[in-house]
Amino acid sequence: MYASHLFPSSRDVALPGYGLPSEGSILESLFAARPNETLAAGEVAFWEGDVASHVYRVSEGCLRLYRILPDGRRAIMGFVFEGEIVGISCQGTYRYTAEAVTPARLRRLDRRRLQALAAGAEHLQTFLLGRMFEEMSAAQQHIIVLGQLGAEERVAHFLMSAACRTGADQKRPVVIDLPMTRQDIADYLGLTMETVCRIVSKFKRHGLIALEGRYKVVLRRIGDLRELAGGFDDGEPSVERGMARRAAAWAH
Repeated sequence: MYASHLFPSSRDVALPGYGLPSEGSILESLFAARPNETLAAGEVAFWEGDVASHVYRVSEGCLRLYRILPDGRRAIMGFVFEGEIVGISCQGTYRYTAEAVTPARLRRLDRRRLQALAAGAEHLQTFLLGRMFEEMSAAQQHIIVLGQLGAEERVAHFLMSAACRTGADQKRPVVIDLPMTRQDIADYLGLTMETVCRIVSKFKRHGLIALEGRYKVVLRRIGDLRELAGGFDDGEPSVERGMARRAAAWAH
């Protein structure tokens, strides 16, 4: 799945208005019939510009999706976690490189086979269209995050989105795994690594989060983080409300 930003996974959720949950089960069964392929950390599943011949489902691990800008800088477009699909919206060629952040396993499905099956099943077509709409919505939201939120709001939004997407927000305490580097997060949020590290340290100092080892983050004041993120629960960032309550979040 093209993950232009972190957003709630739909792997266990029926898509409202986009057909039947059974279509998701059909897609799952198609992937289940394919063998798992293993990637080492740093290994690439496909490169930007390659022919988009397959769609992939991550069985284990995490991928980062990125493009290289004309000046050589890297722009991370998103991350793909276990149970999620990547490449479904690519037509002709892949528009990004998919690289393993951690050791990963994934299954690939031939795009032509998927298209042939969808051509004979209207509900499957509708389901796939719904997944593409999800990606468009995610891309639009990320534009808002980058264009309207300040650095601290972006990091808070990232943490809240990761918790929601991985299901960690349904548990207490809320502990999320962030296997990507601080530089990855910076490239994704349009910040410098130094800024990300400074904000994470500030969140820790003010008791919003705690760090457990290198990759685990405990969200200790999730309500304050949600407000700082601009009202994440609304589905779209409420920038004005998040900015207005920012001072209150730091005061606790």
